[in-house]
Amino acid sequence: MTTRAAPKRARTLERPARELAKVARTEERAPDIDEDVSDRQRGGVQSLGRAFAILEEVARNRDGISLAELSKRVGLHTSTTFHLAKTMVSLGYIRQTKDTRRYRIGRPLFALAASCLDEIEMVSLATPVLEDLSRETGESSHFAVRLGDAVVVIARTTGPGAFQFTDRAGVVRPAYCTALGKTILAALRPDQFERFLARTELKAMTPKTITDPQLLRREIDEVRASGIAYDDGEFDQEVRCCSVPVRDFTGAVVGAVGISGPVWRLSIQGLQSRARIVQAAANRLSAEFGAKLDAVAAR
Repeated sequence: MTTRAAPKRARTLERPARELAKVARTEERAPDIDEDVSDRQRGGVQSLGRAFAILEEVARNRDGISLAELSKRVGLHTSTTFHLAKTMVSLGYIRQTKDTRRYRIGRPLFALAASCLDEIEMVSLATPVLEDLSRETGESSHFAVRLGDAVVVIARTTGPGAFQFTDRAGVVRPAYCTALGKTILAALRPDQFERFLARTELKAMTPKTITDPQLLRREIDEVRASGIAYDDGEFDQEVRCCSVPVRDFTGAVVGAVGISGPVWRLSIQGLQSRARIVQAAANRLSAEFGAKLDAVAAR
């Protein structure tokens, strides 16, 4: 009996020894806990960086981009790019067209960006741009957005000159006889502009107001071609203005930046000489709204 019991006890003692050895081997393989956290963080940041690189590259290609080209542009292996893109497709931030299999920006991203670009944020971003514009031109500066068939000035600053206009932010002006409004009208599709003409009475605000629809069509065509709109005493016969469009991250016109001054101080030639400064201010504000400067300059 004693002879048979000894091996049983030996096996009983061997089991804990094997388990301890197994634990020891596991602990030898396991990294330090701090190193493990650091590795995970680095991996997470790397994945996040890669995802944003993919997102930005897709956004740069309005006609979409193939998986092969996307992988090449971001410098990642095709399989890595595919899995990251697949995750973003599942979240809706990018989409893949069925026919070409090319990746494009998804609607949730537009909604996310648009929700951030409300009027309060617009005013916050526009004000320092307008302050610099007034300082450079010596005239009052304005940023306006569309309000139905009119425009509303949501931000304004005055220049250093002795004579300045006191119109407050929030004033509503007709679109057809103001430089800011003409800029907004020029951004409409032809069918939208025709509907505007059909429902809008072109009242004469001054002797220079354009009240003939055909003449206004020509005027808006010129604004589209040149990228700058003028108001030569058409709303207020004592005031001249010029305006250029401001675009958002989609390339769409979301507003207009302009300057205005009294006719006795600000000639048409004076407005034209300041057009470059106004354009630079509009480009700066467009960039704040997410527009690509090269895309803005190409328009």
